[in-house]
Amino acid sequence: MKIVIAGGTGFVGKMLTKYLQTDGHEIAILTRSTSKHENGINYVQWLQDGSRPETELGEVDAFVNLAGVSLNDGRWTKKQKKAIYTSRMEATLEIVRIIERLQKKPKVLVNASAVGIYPTSTINTYTENCTDFATDFLGWTVHDWERHAKRAENLGVRVALARFGVILGSESGALPSMLLPYKMYVGGTVGSGEQWLSWIHVNDAARALYFAIMNESINGAFNVTAPNPKRMKEFGQTIAGVMKRPHWMPIPSLAMQLALGEQSMLVLEGQYVLPQVLENLNFEFHFPQLKEALEDLL
Repeated sequence: MKIVIAGGTGFVGKMLTKYLQTDGHEIAILTRSTSKHENGINYVQWLQDGSRPETELGEVDAFVNLAGVSLNDGRWTKKQKKAIYTSRMEATLEIVRIIERLQKKPKVLVNASAVGIYPTSTINTYTENCTDFATDFLGWTVHDWERHAKRAENLGVRVALARFGVILGSESGALPSMLLPYKMYVGGTVGSGEQWLSWIHVNDAARALYFAIMNESINGAFNVTAPNPKRMKEFGQTIAGVMKRPHWMPIPSLAMQLALGEQSMLVLEGQYVLPQVLENLNFEFHFPQLKEALEDLL
C-alpha cells in the first residue's frame, strides 16, 4: 500500500512510519520543507506557496493526518490557542482538498482527534457512543477538527477518527515532564488526584492507527486509549513505584493554574475513556496495564 502521512516526523508519526516500513508499505510524508527522497521515504512539500502535493503523490491508498501544533508546546495564550486550532483546521482541509484533486481516491483517511472532545468528569465513563461533547476550547477544537475530516466522506473515502488519550513515550509527549518531579525526589499527587487519566503507550497508539488503516470496520470515532485508565493519584504512585522514588509532595491545583493557566486542565481534569471499538474488533494491546507500560518506557 501507498500511505501518505501528515505529521509523519512527529512523536506518533515516527513510530507509525517505522511499523509501516517494516511491513513493506510505501510511505510519503507531507512536509513544509523541499520535496526529497530519503531513507526509502518520499517527502512531499505542502502548505507552502505554490506547492501542489497532489501532482507528486500519484495513486494513494490511505492518508493519515497527525498534523497540528502540540497541546504541550507552551502556555495557552490567545496566540497559542489560535495556533493550536488553526494548524489542525488548515492541515485537515488541505488533505481533503488534495484527496478531491486525486483522480483515484484513497480508501481511507485516518485523522487524529482527542478524548478532549468528551466533558471532564470523575464519575462518567465515555465510549465512542457518547454524544455529550465538551464546550471548552479543547472540546470545540476537536469537534471542528473531526467535522472537517468528515468532509472526505463526501468523496467516497472511509474516515476513521483516532481520539487519542495521553500518549506515553520516553522522550516526547506528556510523560517526561511528569517524571521530572520524581527524578528530583519531590513527586506527589497533582491536584485532587481524583481526576482520570486515559493513557496509551506510544507503540500501541501507532499500532492502533495501523489497525484502523487496514480494518474496514472502523468508521468514525475510535478511542485510542489503554483499557485501564488511572486516577491521577494512582498514576503518580505507579510512576514512583517503577522509578523507586517517593510519592509524597502534593502539587495543589492553584499552583498548576498559576504556572500553566488554562493549559493546566490537561492535568487537573480528565475523562474515563474506554477503547470500545478497538476491543470489539479484538485489537491486541501490548501494554494494557500502566505499570508494564512505564517499565518498558523507563
